[in-house]
Amino acid sequence: MRPDIQPESTLLTPAEVAALFRVDPKTVTRWAQQGKLRSIRTLGGHRRYRESEIQAFLAPTHTGH
Repeated sequence: MRPDIQPESTLLTPAEVAALFRVDPKTVTRWAQQGKLRSIRTLGGHRRYRESEIQAFLAPTHTGH
C-alpha cells in the first residue's frame, strides 16, 4: 500500500466536491489540474479527493454569512 494513502481517509468524487463548492464537476477537475486542489488517481484514472483536505479548503470560506 502507498504510504500517502491512509485506509481510513474518506475519498470524494469530483461530483461530491462540486456539490460542496456549488460548482460544476469540471471546475473541480480544472482546479486539480491547476494545482489548487490535490487529487488522487484511481487505478482506472479517475480523480478522488481527500475529504479532510476539502474540508480544510472550505473552512476559510465559511465566515458565517
